[in-house]
Amino acid sequence: MPHAFDQSYWDEHWAAATGHARLGPHPQLVEQAGKLPPGRALDAGCGEGAEASWLAEHGWQVTAVDLSEEVLRRARERSSEVEWICADLLNWTPAGQFDLVTTHYVHAAGPLFERLAEWVAPGGTLLVVGHHHGEQHPPESRITVHDVGLDAEQWEITVAENRTRKVPGGELHDTILCARRISSPNA
Repeated sequence: MPHAFDQSYWDEHWAAATGHARLGPHPQLVEQAGKLPPGRALDAGCGEGAEASWLAEHGWQVTAVDLSEEVLRRARERSSEVEWICADLLNWTPAGQFDLVTTHYVHAAGPLFERLAEWVAPGGTLLVVGHHHGEQHPPESRITVHDVGLDAEQWEITVAENRTRKVPGGELHDTILCARRISSPNA
């Protein structure tokens, strides 16, 4: 039976994650955002805030959204420069678009990715990092680049591949999608 990745699930998950190591930002965020001029950024499903904090430290105006108030409590300890918001990304609506929309290991598909893509300004970048495979991740948390489903007339895909990286204790198998919006959806 699939997990119900709702607020109570994530609050319980993060409450139980005592002694959880504070990880640095995902290397794909550092690589891709490091090529961009700072602007407005959205970290969707920000977790403990490693990526949002890194972006803020590098001149970005950052809004970070997560469903769990428990994890946002931890994230707020990292940076006072980030606007931290507790909200369900399937119901939340931002004020305007962003130069960068990024999400790392969000446990959703389809409609969420459509919403994230809508929030990218023309000329802006969408960066999605997801679980490609692995026994420790439930099937509904894994994505492929096809799950994101971007319109080729509106997007220039710069990275669309599966990558493996070494981490303490083993390897992670990630799906990476990075795309630049070349036109607005109503153009």
